[in-house]
Amino acid sequence: MVYGDASRSHHALNKKISAMKKGKIFTIALLAFSASAFSQVIMGDATGMAANKTSVLLEFANTNNKGIILPYVRTLPTAPVQGTLLLDAVNAAQARMRYYNGTSWIDMSGQNGNITSVMATQTSSAENAGEKFIIGATSSSANGAVVLESANKAMVLPTVTDVNNIPSPSPGMMVYVNKTGAKRLAVFNGERWSFWAAQ
Repeated sequence: MVYGDASRSHHALNKKISAMKKGKIFTIALLAFSASAFSQVIMGDATGMAANKTSVLLEFANTNNKGIILPYVRTLPTAPVQGTLLLDAVNAAQARMRYYNGTSWIDMSGQNGNITSVMATQTSSAENAGEKFIIGATSSSANGAVVLESANKAMVLPTVTDVNNIPSPSPGMMVYVNKTGAKRLAVFNGERWSFWAAQ
């Protein structure tokens, strides 16, 4: 009899745990939706980099040794949205970072990077057209893996004092270099860093 009571208690406990898990999953999903749709997202820690967060949509932890990696593409998008950033791997031996200015693709690298060996390890499957992670809105007509939607907020890039702080940069990596006398955007095409400075 004691065994039967224990079994019933165990069954009841499992039901309670299952209900709690479902509740937690729902809560996490709701929080993720809220964060992705309406508020700022900080990746890597709870603090981020920006002192004033009122105009920040997405930012990253202050690690001084990491960057973000933009998507590689084997075919350039035919109808990109202005501001799209990517690693053009149409010719893997001549990879270049690019952004779309609204009318054409602008080269950010200024030099080729050979990522043939890296591309051999990447899937050749195309992404599903409607799948994307949107931050700042509940929907977006823009295509992209991560879409930032805001009329008055921006992304704060991962920041380093020197690109040499990044032990193994990946093709398509982007960081902001915050170095006295040399503040600039840095992009890595798989072989070399290229730098963009304010003019």
